[in-house]
Amino acid sequence: MTLAALWTATTLCYLYGDYFELYTPGKIESLRSGENALNNPLILFTASLVLAIPPIMIFLSLILKPNFNKILNIIFGSLFTVMMIFIAFDSLRGWYGFYVFLAIVESIFTLIIVWKAFTWPRQSAE
Repeated sequence: MTLAALWTATTLCYLYGDYFELYTPGKIESLRSGENALNNPLILFTASLVLAIPPIMIFLSLILKPNFNKILNIIFGSLFTVMMIFIAFDSLRGWYGFYVFLAIVESIFTLIIVWKAFTWPRQSAE
């Protein structure tokens, strides 16, 4: 249950960050004009695949057997920790203080996920 709760909190932070970004200057205009980072179908689909992982991990953390669950949580928790640290550093500008804050919170959540999975006893199912 703890891992699913942490993935849920992480997912909500992603959603809040993307929502709050809509309030930054020029964001709506860039969405209308197509001049943004997600400006073609392949990039948009790839971003969708990556961002589908945390909500999928909520479900998988609840239903998978402990050993496979542990491996997936370590892999994806580590991947998302690294990704969010890079995003935090990349967002150190102007209006994006909120993004840095949320990226740090998300990194903490995903580090806890990795730690909890790594220290997970073999016989228990959380």
